[in-house]
Amino acid sequence: MAALRGELAAVEPARACCRAAERAGLGAAALGEAPTAAVARLAVRLERGPRPGFAWETAAAHCRWAWLRGRFLATGSLSLAAGRAHLEFVVPAAEAPSLAARLAALDLPASWRLRRGAGVVTWKRTETIVRFLQAAGATAAVLELESRLVVRALRGQLNRALNAETANLARVAGAAARQVRAIERVAADGRLAGQAARIRLVARARLAAPEASLTELALETGLSRPAVQRALERLVALGEAADGRGAAALP
Repeated sequence: MAALRGELAAVEPARACCRAAERAGLGAAALGEAPTAAVARLAVRLERGPRPGFAWETAAAHCRWAWLRGRFLATGSLSLAAGRAHLEFVVPAAEAPSLAARLAALDLPASWRLRRGAGVVTWKRTETIVRFLQAAGATAAVLELESRLVVRALRGQLNRALNAETANLARVAGAAARQVRAIERVAADGRLAGQAARIRLVARARLAAPEASLTELALETGLSRPAVQRALERLVALGEAADGRGAAALP
């Protein structure tokens, strides 16, 4: 945040009207209540030269942007949390609705609320925040913000992919363990010998490679993957029958 304030405070309005607008946006920060030394130095610089008046209702667009930059320097903050950007202005309670209306006039819609007696005007959409920073002259801050958000988004996608892969591996391992237990039961009670040749072939392959995938078992047995899956399902059903579940349906 200090770097962002420093970058914006270094912007020199070219027009006298914009200098007056930015000074007006600073408000109390131009009268010895600046939040940082960089903003205090800006306030001193803006005192130099002609000092035309500023009125939002009649001001040109470039003056309105200069005013908003000053208002942000005096009352704004930017934070990144959970991969999202959050920018807010903390202003006197009576100012919050009018500030929100002014932002809407610049096509920067914001929400506002009261918090501990102060007005808080907030942007949570990254696109809106980036548009403001670009228009205000914070080019370096925009690049850093976009870079951080991209890195966080990629990290989030990677974590989700890893979690999904871990869950998938856990499901596969659990299924393989159930199959091995079922085959061992069916072999122990002598019913495996009475099964079709492909069932016995898949059973031997599974026991030999408990960690193998269905695709690997298919390559090992020379059967198709669906045929291997059906054989394993049959073996699991037989194992459940050996435990007394479904014995009548599965001889």
